[in-house]
Amino acid sequence: MPTVNLKDVKAGFSSFVDLAIKGQFVTITRHGKPVAALVPLEAAELARKAMERKRPSFFNYLKSFPGEGSERNETPSRNVGL
Repeated sequence: MPTVNLKDVKAGFSSFVDLAIKGQFVTITRHGKPVAALVPLEAAELARKAMERKRPSFFNYLKSFPGEGSERNETPSRNVGL
């Protein structure tokens, strides 16, 4: 996976697009820090689908667990001296 400065990407963008078409990921840096990536279209589609996937709320996730222990313990808690 090549890592390239933004200035170099601007100068030779089509060659980096060709790398992405061939399946390579290109990391783009600005001032030496990674800021973006040029990826194959298939990878971008997978990422988009993963981000759009709806997830249950934490409460509903806990309710989905089967078996014992899902009932609330109604006994009062004990006093603890601190």
